[in-house]
This record gives sequence, structure tokens and C-alpha cells, in this order.
Amino acid sequence: MSAQSQRSGSGDKRIYVTLAGLPLSFELHWPFHKSTSGADFWVLHADICLENSSGLHAPVAVNLSATVRELMPSLEPKDAEDPVINTLRKEVDRRQIEFVKSGKLVPVHFSSRHYDFKRNKWVFGKASDDDIRLLVARKVYWQTRLAGGPVRVGDPADALYVEASVTHMLEIARSLASEELMTLEGEWASANAALMAQAEKFEADMRIAVAELEKKHAFERG
Repeated sequence: MSAQSQRSGSGDKRIYVTLAGLPLSFELHWPFHKSTSGADFWVLHADICLENSSGLHAPVAVNLSATVRELMPSLEPKDAEDPVINTLRKEVDRRQIEFVKSGKLVPVHFSSRHYDFKRNKWVFGKASDDDIRLLVARKVYWQTRLAGGPVRVGDPADALYVEASVTHMLEIARSLASEELMTLEGEWASANAALMAQAEKFEADMRIAVAELEKKHAFERG
């Protein structure tokens, strides 16, 4: 069963943006199942869609290690969805995932690399306030552009991705609202005309990020 909840926007599609500016959506095919290869890990099939593209996507198999399984309260979406999405988003950040029109299932390791045992929390890299501000602006733009608003800017998955609190994410969203780029109501933002007028900038950021990703994979193929 695939899962697409509505917690990030008013439509069926939830848009997640990478720090480089790529708008993504995720189809997660729950539940995790035990590996049939005999190895000690659990597998979740997923498809990462590069939005605003000509059907580019990346089918992946998320391989959850036994160590991480012990850390998780459960493998249900309520406990696993945010760290899975951010693990995949970080793989895109690291240019480890290639988007194609049709391709083979690529394994992605969901390991303890992103877990801080000292602080007992997931850590995907701390972003600066400037990066968070840009992420929020891009998220509201792309969610509105591709699926409609309003857009949840207090999404715990995004807070986890940039290692910030939901409260801090909302503080930054309020600063954008004070510049009349969006209208904020609780955790939800509606894009104003001034934000949508920055379409050329956001779409140029996406083109640059896609070009860098393609260049890296072309080099690896030789």
C-alpha cells in the first residue's frame, strides 16, 4: 500500500524540497518487510519523483539495518516515515540517487549513520537560518505551484531534516510573512503574489541542481 498523507499541503501530493532546491514527492509502499535474501535487514520499496520534470523518478529499496530496527519504536509510518523520507532526501543532497524515466530498483541503506547515539536523536545535518528560510520559501512556492495550498510550514519532517524545532521553522515563516511573501495562519502558509513572482529564481535553482546531479552521474558512467 502506498502512502501519501495530506499533512504538508491541501492536495493529495506532498512536496519536499532539498537544500539544493529540488522539489520531490515520495511514494512509500508500506509496510517494511523482512529481507528474503537471508540478510538481517528490513526492506521498504519507494519511488522518489522529481517534480516539475518530464516524468523523472528513482525507484529505491530502503534497506533498514538491524541496528536501526532496535532504535525504532515501530516500523509503522507514524514512527518511520519522517526518518525514511529524510534519509532519501539526504541521498539526493549527496547526489547518490539518479533520476531517470525508467530504471532499476536502487538499494538505499537506512542505517545508523544519521543517528546520534549520544543525544538519542536523528540528525541529518544542521542548516543555517538562511538555508531554512530559503527551504521554507521554496516549499511554499513548489507546493502551491504543483499541488495547491495552503502549505504546512510546521512539518516535523522538515524540522528534522534541517535539525531545527518546529517552533523555529514557524519563526522563520513569520519573518517571510512579515515581508508579505506569504500569509500565515497557525502552521499553514498561503503563498502571496510576491512569492509566486519569484518563479524564475526557484525554477533556475532547480535547473542548476538537476544539471549538477546529471553531471555527477554522467561522469561516473564514464
